[in-house]
Amino acid sequence: MTVSRRSLLKATAGAAALPTILTAPLFGADAPSNRINMALIGCGGMGRGNARNLMQKPSVQFVAACDVDSNHAKQSAGTFNKKYNTKGTKTYSDYRKLVLNKNIDAVIIATPDHWHASIGIACAQAGMDIYGEKPLTRYLKEGRELVNAVEDAGCVWQTGSWQRSKNQFHRACELVRNGRIGKLTHVEVGLPTGKTNKISAAVQPVPKDLDYNAWVGPARKLPYRSQQVHFNWRWVLAYGGGQLLDWIGHHGDIAHWGMDCDNTGPVSVKPIVATYPTGGLWNAPIHYKCECTYKNGVKMTVADVANTSRGMGTKFIGENGQWIHCGRKGIWASDPKVLRSVIQPNEIKLYNTGGDHHGNFVDCIRTRKKTITPIETAHRSASIGHLCMIALETGQTISFNPDTEQILNNPKAAAMLQRAYRAPYTL
Repeated sequence: MTVSRRSLLKATAGAAALPTILTAPLFGADAPSNRINMALIGCGGMGRGNARNLMQKPSVQFVAACDVDSNHAKQSAGTFNKKYNTKGTKTYSDYRKLVLNKNIDAVIIATPDHWHASIGIACAQAGMDIYGEKPLTRYLKEGRELVNAVEDAGCVWQTGSWQRSKNQFHRACELVRNGRIGKLTHVEVGLPTGKTNKISAAVQPVPKDLDYNAWVGPARKLPYRSQQVHFNWRWVLAYGGGQLLDWIGHHGDIAHWGMDCDNTGPVSVKPIVATYPTGGLWNAPIHYKCECTYKNGVKMTVADVANTSRGMGTKFIGENGQWIHCGRKGIWASDPKVLRSVIQPNEIKLYNTGGDHHGNFVDCIRTRKKTITPIETAHRSASIGHLCMIALETGQTISFNPDTEQILNNPKAAAMLQRAYRAPYTL
């Protein structure tokens, strides 16, 4: 009888409940199910960084690398071969061929945003567990399609919103959720200011190592320029959403955690500040500010650092003006004594990974439990950014139903929840 590696791996989640005489031959130290075979799709800086973290886990082995830039794929394959003292790492230029490899249990998806949905759905349908970069998708509707595919397949999904695994963010959200600043009334989300460089829009020849048509994929195909691919695609609206969409899955994600809004979104989004580059190639917002209102009355402002009171991070504000602010450099409060408050046994305790975000993914592959940043959470965090982008571009306040995920009474804005895929690509 032939049993796929993925089936064996998932079966280990219930192995502890089986008699030892049955589990030893199937799940012992030498069993093929004991190792998690991973692949990297999107071998740029973020993908390589995630892979470095996961390579430190003894139960993980990378067996494949996929990228439309053959140099990137070869570099990652070389790193994996050196790590595992092998020459067997497979390289792919087409993810559709990679997902046919039944020897792969899990993948990292670290491509540009405009590819997240299609690749994620294909991997989910192939039964692979997925570590996916934020934001979940480039557009809101394709995010829901990806959520449905992952949940239908029963895949484990971890999002690269790793701040949930850091103590200061966890601590801030627990304090807020347990009422240490009173009733929450307002949240300020501070993100980086956009890029102002006036990069030349001169068309260039495509490098021989890059399959540019495949890189563009389902998005609008612009003539090739070196400053719109790899890292810099973020500043070109055809492929990314600038600093707003790039960072909303960090500080906006923490805002939702502290607000207890992981499964919902705002009911209205009002644009306040919108400044875009003039001339050059990059066209994502430079300065931006929106006010999001939630069903419970809490208001969230999302802005670049030039338009926030405390800069980068997430600031929670209570009804009496007390506040807690958390960022990558620490945690602060209007009353420092609040930070020493002890969460009691009968109070709300939030998911705690012990600081190991990538390890949480590996653990959940084994147990089949949800990760600290599962796919619905990632989608709802990204939806803040999607709606802000639409409000900024239209210059109009957006009314949104977070239950149906529809924009109300504004056909132009509603059409911006999804884009037309470039033929022959489909979702």
